[in-house]
Amino acid sequence: MSAIKTTPAPTPAPAVRQRRRRHTDNRRFSGPAVYFVALLLVGAMLAPVVYIILGGFRSNSQITTDPAGLPNPWVTEGYVAVLTGSTFWREVGNSVIAATATTLGVVSLGLMASYALSRYNFRGRGAMYSLFAAGLMFPMTVAITPLYILVRSLGLMNSLGGVILPQIAFALPVTIIILVPFLRAIPAEIQEAAEIDGCSRLGFFRRMVIPLSMPGVITVGILAFVNSWNSYMLPLFILNMDESFTLPLGVQAFASQWSVDTARVLAFTSLSMIPALVFFSLFERRIVGGLTGAVKG
Repeated sequence: MSAIKTTPAPTPAPAVRQRRRRHTDNRRFSGPAVYFVALLLVGAMLAPVVYIILGGFRSNSQITTDPAGLPNPWVTEGYVAVLTGSTFWREVGNSVIAATATTLGVVSLGLMASYALSRYNFRGRGAMYSLFAAGLMFPMTVAITPLYILVRSLGLMNSLGGVILPQIAFALPVTIIILVPFLRAIPAEIQEAAEIDGCSRLGFFRRMVIPLSMPGVITVGILAFVNSWNSYMLPLFILNMDESFTLPLGVQAFASQWSVDTARVLAFTSLSMIPALVFFSLFERRIVGGLTGAVKG
């Protein structure tokens, strides 16, 4: 009997071999080592937060005896003392007012400015957009001295208005950078159809632009709220009275006042950072989705 001839398998093309090799390398680098390193990084970031929260459930003697230990027994006097006092809730109210007003101002002004920069052609549009982009490279630390003089000249010292207005101004550049791609991606045909139906420019802005750009609006709103909630340097220069302190400034004042009561200071600190952590965690996907849409736009 004659032997059956078999044809050898075709040799993969170089491009196919390269893709297979790249896929194998990706699988090799996505193994347990990557997850282990990621867990180490997450643990290093969460360890201080966990330590502060658990420290509030300990007594001063426990912290002195074993600084890195767990509460044994669990003590709630520190949290109860903070929550039943008026200082914490007054500073929470000031932070809520400042963060909410800043967010509303940033969203409304940023949306209107981004609409004009993205939908209309006028002389100096590119220069104006570049000016806002350059604002990202202008930190508040550089302008804190002239800003202090300006706020004092306006008579806004020791008031939340002296904190809200500068926060809006410094948050506008990143807001416009994020919102302009969203508004620019709206097809011109939609605006033409709206004009044919008798919709004014203001009506198109209210009925079409705002709903279509809502992912970006939510993103910039969350960023403005969290940045205002965590702001420390500006309130430190503007607010000098205890009645007008926000939470970040109140934590520093509380730590100085109760420096001998470490457990109460840790309880106050943990309660002041929990709202921002919860707020950011709940809207994390919104932030990522909004930034992704801005990059695609």
